[in-house]
Amino acid sequence: MAVTIRDLAEKLNLSITTVSRALDGYADVADETRKRVVLAAREMGYEPSFAARQLRRKRSDAIGYILPTSSPQFTDPFFVNFLTGLCDASAAIQMDLMVTSCPPESDAERSQYRQWVQSRRIDGIVLNRIRSHDWRIDFLLEQELPFVCLGKTEKSGLYPSIFVDERHGFARLVSHLTQNGYRQIAYIGTAPDLMIQQERFAGYCLGLEQAGILLNPDWIKEGNLTETSGYVTANQLLSQPSAPTAIMACNDLMALGALQAAQEKGLRVGSELAITGFDGIKETEYTSPPITTLFQPTYEIARSLTDILGKIINGTPLESMSQTVEPDLLLRASSQPRSG
Repeated sequence: MAVTIRDLAEKLNLSITTVSRALDGYADVADETRKRVVLAAREMGYEPSFAARQLRRKRSDAIGYILPTSSPQFTDPFFVNFLTGLCDASAAIQMDLMVTSCPPESDAERSQYRQWVQSRRIDGIVLNRIRSHDWRIDFLLEQELPFVCLGKTEKSGLYPSIFVDERHGFARLVSHLTQNGYRQIAYIGTAPDLMIQQERFAGYCLGLEQAGILLNPDWIKEGNLTETSGYVTANQLLSQPSAPTAIMACNDLMALGALQAAQEKGLRVGSELAITGFDGIKETEYTSPPITTLFQPTYEIARSLTDILGKIINGTPLESMSQTVEPDLLLRASSQPRSG
């Protein structure tokens, strides 16, 4: 028969309330009493009722993450690394992680957020793939539910966030390409409302300006962050009468697609044509040639976001509302000095 909290209270000659508050870590219980309760609980094999504990604390002890994808299966290594970080960190702070997926800006996405928030099935939410006018942020601020973001908007000071300096990272990448002899530089981006597009494209433009290169609208294409879209848009760029000598992709998956398109056309990537990406996924390290990319520590960022969210939920003051991460430029063979 399972040991109950009543059994524990009787053994210690304490009230059920005192035992309960000692196990939940309330400050009004003396340290000596708390130690007695914890020790006795271990000796007797007492396991507290999770549901009862949630009811007493009026908390779900869970955080949520809704994967913003339209695909029934997600294959982007970025999300794999991000989810792994969320899982490991939530376990470390003894909270459950609830995960589902919804197409961005869909009725299903709005319904899922409302359901989680209004039912209080979660104590907080992690957001990424932030949009310039993101209804999720407005909704969560209005509902006063704790949340954290990877990315920033004009309302960033109102919520905790981690910001990757993508703009200056991309400008550095353009500088690297121009120094290696590539001046006809194309860009494959993504949906214009995504903040990663706005920041990375701004960095591309800044890099061109610093190098004294005029922006060519014909060398700017929009993909959807998938390998297939990188392949299709790179084919379009490389089929132009005046084709670029370098392609900068907004993320690594599109860079992988661009590499495939270039090789099918018989181009020597890394000397005749440069290709670069962003994210630093492992797959770019093992292509032929390996792809130059800007690395962001996705796993560590996800862990940090979860730790921050846990502090907010537990009422622990934050040292800062925002953190900035500088991406590392990983120089590889796909952008060696241009020949000819």
